[in-house]
Amino acid sequence: MIIIAPNFNSLVHYWGNFMDSYVGHDFVKYDLSRNEEYMNEAQLVHFRNILLEWKEAINQHNQTAKAHLQADTSPMADMSDRASLEEEFSLTLRSRDRERKLVAKIDAALERITLNEFGYCEKCGVEIGIRRLEARPTAELCIDCKEIEEKRENNL
Repeated sequence: MIIIAPNFNSLVHYWGNFMDSYVGHDFVKYDLSRNEEYMNEAQLVHFRNILLEWKEAINQHNQTAKAHLQADTSPMADMSDRASLEEEFSLTLRSRDRERKLVAKIDAALERITLNEFGYCEKCGVEIGIRRLEARPTAELCIDCKEIEEKRENNL
C-alpha cells in the first residue's frame, strides 16, 4: 500500500506567504469623515488601488507558482516522492484556479468602479458599506442580501 503524503511544510509555507501578502490587509483603512458622500471620488480611488494591488499580488504569485511547477519536473526513482510531488502540483493547480476566479471578480469590481456602480448592492441597491468593502472589496451584495442568499443555498 502506498500512502500519498505531500510535502505540506513547503506547501503551507508557500501558500501562507502568498495569502499574507494580500489577505493581511496591509493597506491603509479609508479615513471616513463625518457627512462624507458615499462612494465619492476619493473612496473610489481607494478601492481601485486596493483591487489593483490585490490583482498584482495574485499575478505575481501565479508567476511564482508557474516557475515552481516547471522547476520540479525532474524524474524521481521513489514512488512516494513522486506521489508527494504530484499531490503538491495538484494543490498548486487548484489554488491557481481559485485565483483565476478571484481575478475575474476583481476585474468585475474594477468595471463597477468605472461605471460608478461600485459599493451598491446588486439586488436591492442599498449601500454595501466602506468597512465591508475593505474586508471584501469584491462584494456585490449588502450583508442582508448575502445572508438571505447563503440561507437559500444551505436549504438546497
